[in-house]
Amino acid sequence: MTARQRRLALVLGIVTGVAIAGGLTLRALRANVMFFFDPSQVAEGQAPRDERFRLGGMVKKGSVHRTPGSLDVSFVVTDFKHELPVRYSKVLPDLFREGQGVVAHGRLGANGVFVADEVLAKHDEKYMPPEVARALKKEAGTPASDVRSGS
Repeated sequence: MTARQRRLALVLGIVTGVAIAGGLTLRALRANVMFFFDPSQVAEGQAPRDERFRLGGMVKKGSVHRTPGSLDVSFVVTDFKHELPVRYSKVLPDLFREGQGVVAHGRLGANGVFVADEVLAKHDEKYMPPEVARALKKEAGTPASDVRSGS
């Protein structure tokens, strides 16, 4: 093998190694990406059926129902245009309330109910996650002065 062939083999080996490392990195990053959807986008079928995603909106007043003797709770998330029922079986955040902004992480069940494995609630009177604020402004025409995002 000549010196030129050895250099070519070395360069090809390095390029192959970098390509494999890059592919593995992209695969790992893709597995950790979670997209945000509001109830209108879910109703339009934009949300994935087989992957986890974040659902954001307002907890509809009068929709929170707790199962006595368990942690099971169901509620409805709305963007004032569409509504989506949510089920959750863990301890809710202390700041979770009806009429407040919420972001739930989970999957859409076959029956159209969002099964959450994590629920995040806002932390003061005016704050809500930026994605929820943008979605609500877009869907309901909420004035910017009424909703302050965390961005």
